[in-house]
Amino acid sequence: MSPTETKESTTKREIQVEIPAQEVARQTESLIQKYQKVARLPGFRTGHVPPSIIRQRFSEEIKTDVVEALVPRYFRQETERLGMHPISQPRVTDLHLHDGEPLRFKAAFEVLPEMKVEGYKDLRADKVEITVTDADVEQALADLREQHASFHPVEGRALAEGDFAQVSLDGTPKSGEGQPVHMDEVLVEIGGKNTMPEFTENLRAANVGDERTFDVNYPEDAQDKRLAGKTFSYTVKVQAIKQKSLPELNEEFAKQLGEFSSIDDIRKRIHEQIESERQHQAEHEAKDKLVLELVRRNEFEVPDALIEHQIDIRLERGLRALAAQGLTAEQMKKMDLQRLRAGQREQAIQDVKASLLLEKVADEEKVQVSDEELDREVESLAKQTKQTAEAVRARLTRDGGLDRIRTRIRNEKTIEFLYRQSA
Repeated sequence: MSPTETKESTTKREIQVEIPAQEVARQTESLIQKYQKVARLPGFRTGHVPPSIIRQRFSEEIKTDVVEALVPRYFRQETERLGMHPISQPRVTDLHLHDGEPLRFKAAFEVLPEMKVEGYKDLRADKVEITVTDADVEQALADLREQHASFHPVEGRALAEGDFAQVSLDGTPKSGEGQPVHMDEVLVEIGGKNTMPEFTENLRAANVGDERTFDVNYPEDAQDKRLAGKTFSYTVKVQAIKQKSLPELNEEFAKQLGEFSSIDDIRKRIHEQIESERQHQAEHEAKDKLVLELVRRNEFEVPDALIEHQIDIRLERGLRALAAQGLTAEQMKKMDLQRLRAGQREQAIQDVKASLLLEKVADEEKVQVSDEELDREVESLAKQTKQTAEAVRARLTRDGGLDRIRTRIRNEKTIEFLYRQSA
């Protein structure tokens, strides 16, 4: 039968399917024979239960098995006949199954919208002037000195402003929620700009061997999510007092850093690196704006199935990041996932629109991904995971990962095309 389109939707379809009575009967008889081989009923030997008894005793089970065997197959055949490509699992309704009659059902599902990408050749990227000042270079050089600082013990006096206290600490959340914190040989700068004020106030004037107990209130936006918004009670023991010594900006320091013969060589390299990073960042931001503008110029309905899948991806990525920051499985269980899903929906819609539009542009411009490009990506993943390229490829082939990687590379090449042609 001809498909029907759900009112006011370009992505929702519903079809009615009829499976011939003889096919239903043939499947039913096949299932009865299978049940006969394994059925154990009082008064009958295994394999010798009469078909009539099987049909009566396992009536509901056989009906379920018939539906599971025939509905997916005939649904697939009917959508292929109609030239339709479902992107979601069908929702089956109005199932009609009676002895001697055809099996009838309706199936609702989603398809990709018919869309024509427009306006992409008129996109124009922002032109950004990249500048690197002497102050930028000197700040980076100062950061480099900090990274190579050495710390020398101080004896015979208490901690003072600018000193570093080498401490061991134990912290517990006062609310009882969250994991305790224990660290040894931590360096705490007294009065440092990144030091929590409570540490400075309580450790200033302390001597080696002294122990201090105090509370620290962390802000909601604390970098460590285990501490954010919580109050921790700490017991801190001073193990040593140290002073920081920065290396002199001389030829010796230049040689220590590698193939440099002078500080000016280092400044030149720093200038090049900052310029390269800013250029890369500017290009990245310009490409993001191009994609946003592409989406804005092309309005179309997005299938719910793709939105929900993208929300799943975004949530999984976010939860992995939180786990890496120390959030426990127990804490994750307490999160309001429905609220989190709702919060991700708008961005997920934009993500899906962008991906579909980029695929269309790629088709128009015949953007391809070569086997060599795919091989390089697989080899890179193999190095990251310390596996063989063959093992990674086999796993990706099994779970559809290769197709996802090919799509990602193709989208990236398409964005690069948009950026270059917009210049």
